[in-house]
Amino acid sequence: MTVLLVVTIWVLGAVTGSLLHGPSPALASTIGAGLDPIRSGAWWGLATSALWCRGLDSYVLSTLMIVALLPVAERRLGSLRAAGLALLVQVAGSAVGLLWVWLLGRYADGRWADQLAVSVAVGPGTAVVGVTLAASACLAALWRRRLRLVLVIALLMLVLYSGLIGDLLRLCTGLLGLAVGALLYGRIHGAEVPVVSRPSRAERRILVALVVAASALGPLIAAWAQSRVGPLSVLRFVFAAPAPDAATVKQICAAALDPRDVRECAELQARLRFSGVGPALLSVMPVVLLLVAAEGLRRGRRAAWGLAVGLNLGLAALAVVLMTNHAQQRIVLGVGVHPRAWIAILLPLVQPLLVVVVLLLTRARFDVRAPHGTYRALLRATVGALVVAAAAYVALGLMLRDDFDPVPGVGDLLSDLPLRLVPPGYLVGVGPGFLPADDGATLLYEWIGPVVWLVLAAAALRTFLRSRPDVAESDLARVHALLGEGAGGSLQYMATWPGHAYWFAPDGTAAVAHRVIGGVAVTTGGPVGHPESVPAAVAGFAAHCREQGWTPCFYSVGAEVVSAARALGWSTVQVAEETLLPLPELTFTGRKWQDVRTALNRAAKAGIVAEWTTFRAAPVAITDQIRAISEEWVADKGLPEMGFTLGGLDELADDEVRLLVAVDADRSVHGVTSWLPVRRDGEIVGWTLDFMRRRSDDRAFRGVMEFLIASAATGLREEGAEFVSLSGAPLARLDRGEPIAGLQKLLDAIGQRLEPVYGFRSLLAFKAKFQPEYRPLHLAYPDAAALPAIGNAIGRAYLPDLRPTQAAALARALLGR
Repeated sequence: MTVLLVVTIWVLGAVTGSLLHGPSPALASTIGAGLDPIRSGAWWGLATSALWCRGLDSYVLSTLMIVALLPVAERRLGSLRAAGLALLVQVAGSAVGLLWVWLLGRYADGRWADQLAVSVAVGPGTAVVGVTLAASACLAALWRRRLRLVLVIALLMLVLYSGLIGDLLRLCTGLLGLAVGALLYGRIHGAEVPVVSRPSRAERRILVALVVAASALGPLIAAWAQSRVGPLSVLRFVFAAPAPDAATVKQICAAALDPRDVRECAELQARLRFSGVGPALLSVMPVVLLLVAAEGLRRGRRAAWGLAVGLNLGLAALAVVLMTNHAQQRIVLGVGVHPRAWIAILLPLVQPLLVVVVLLLTRARFDVRAPHGTYRALLRATVGALVVAAAAYVALGLMLRDDFDPVPGVGDLLSDLPLRLVPPGYLVGVGPGFLPADDGATLLYEWIGPVVWLVLAAAALRTFLRSRPDVAESDLARVHALLGEGAGGSLQYMATWPGHAYWFAPDGTAAVAHRVIGGVAVTTGGPVGHPESVPAAVAGFAAHCREQGWTPCFYSVGAEVVSAARALGWSTVQVAEETLLPLPELTFTGRKWQDVRTALNRAAKAGIVAEWTTFRAAPVAITDQIRAISEEWVADKGLPEMGFTLGGLDELADDEVRLLVAVDADRSVHGVTSWLPVRRDGEIVGWTLDFMRRRSDDRAFRGVMEFLIASAATGLREEGAEFVSLSGAPLARLDRGEPIAGLQKLLDAIGQRLEPVYGFRSLLAFKAKFQPEYRPLHLAYPDAAALPAIGNAIGRAYLPDLRPTQAAALARALLGR
């Protein structure tokens, strides 16, 4: 159905010569949806209007909409049922929309109603939106609410701010689709209509953020739309106040008789000189700041709530000043008598105040505070930006002073700087002290304001993205105490590494170590603590993340956490393969152990021994060699050493981390491994391999890693350990013959591309020499839509210090170049 519709609209457009500029007026009156075609008897236009578009840009956008949305309905409902439903909502929804057009023309007055009455709509968007919203009833609750919220808000914005007849028909068709979907859901799936659940705390935050974002983006739609007749289109003069139209200014100046009109004429003429990109960008700064506030609201930030309230109150005040200005009224309404001018004056005031009311009613939902010192840093950035801007404006202004008219002094430049930070649409009535007369002066005059505001907006956004809480020493001590209980598996000791924040269960029986990166809380393994507390800890941490506005994900977790996550409705995918060696039955006999026995025998002949130590207790000669070996290993990669679940030199400086070093008679280090303790009931029951490095010069002993791991297993078995874990190999897994989903295929492909760089699969193949038991490690996540953000967070956790050149090298590796 999707392919058929795309082919049909393009073929019909080409045959009828409608691709570039849409159907001709004669053709549109025959195949379009409007009151005039209905009066002339062309009722079929209710259906055929979906097969043409208004021009080439509309054909391209409509095709993208069809490809993005229609498969959702086609896969859920089936092609034939989706086609029938699309025809139903197209015809019925267009009829309802035209009924609204007729009612507006009969009982309302104004430019919007007059234009709707004579307009004709074409485009497949009505059918696509209607059938998609109808099919949304078949989706899971989260995706159902998300799809409906985004589409309905978008449709409402287009009607209120653009106001074309097609916008109104799409809204009516979409609402009809919602009703039809609710009625047909039970018949299609043999189930009752799903109960509409109350949005969670996090979803309510998202809803309010969307309201704020829509209130900001709507006026831009009106400013950029081809037709600006929507009932709220006048708000474009508040949010994105444009330069006055030259013809309007000419009319105002021609009618200027008294001194006030003459002064306003001069000011409007001056504003005509500032119609470049800089002033345009400065005009939309209120929109940018509101979008920044909306992102903070999505994350539940109290400061973002205050910023949104303050911005909307400020915009309401500006609306009063702007719309009561005599010259601005004439720019907005035109020259002449306007009996309904009070509507244009009132509307810009109402919307910001309504948004403030919504924010006040939902204030309790936004209680997340920033980490300590965040706003002091923001204040420093603000003051610094203003000081640098003032210095640059004065210094460059003095250098270019001859390019201004009249020539300004230091005082003139300083007093003019605040005006450069105000959108030009709000400067009616404020005469300029001087004006630029050359390109260099114009560039400085127009761009100093946008640069300052962009810096401040970026600094504010950064405060909302910052989520790294302060970690108290007492928290780390509590984690160490919980490590002895047994939960967390073989990766439990990694929870003590630097860079973590900790969430503790209310009863103190479990903790979750995590890093918050880009609004995603990535755990290092599963909860540590009492094993029976794992399910409650997974659910509790997920709830905690929702309260903070984060996306939770459990990374490198075993079967217990996977089961708890799936019970919450989460999805999982394998991200690594862990290998374990049970020690009580371990022997190195048989053909499969030939490589290991060879390494042990060759080490004995070469006089190489394995010595246990810790990094702090080892002699300086040994630690210096370990550092040199590690740095050489990293240099050979050409990419930075990975962290997160892969320990480096910094993680060795822990007295509980044991080192096993291979040294010869000359005390030369040939290889080193580190081992992390694994506890249960307060006792060490196993050890996890972490750090592995070996020499790469001509004197290096081949097979040193096999020798060290075999020696460690033998020594730890004699100490009473039950097992050793050879840790997990990221992006590598054992083929168990199971069906592979799309996400798993993607991770497999990434692992294959990174193999020449990091060798994860080679690492897994090396560990196979020890005949281990394999245990898959998974990523558990609540929402597939968050996977890009989760992937970014995990990548930044592994490579936090990735430089641009290294990022380019990594990209080339991923692309196979």
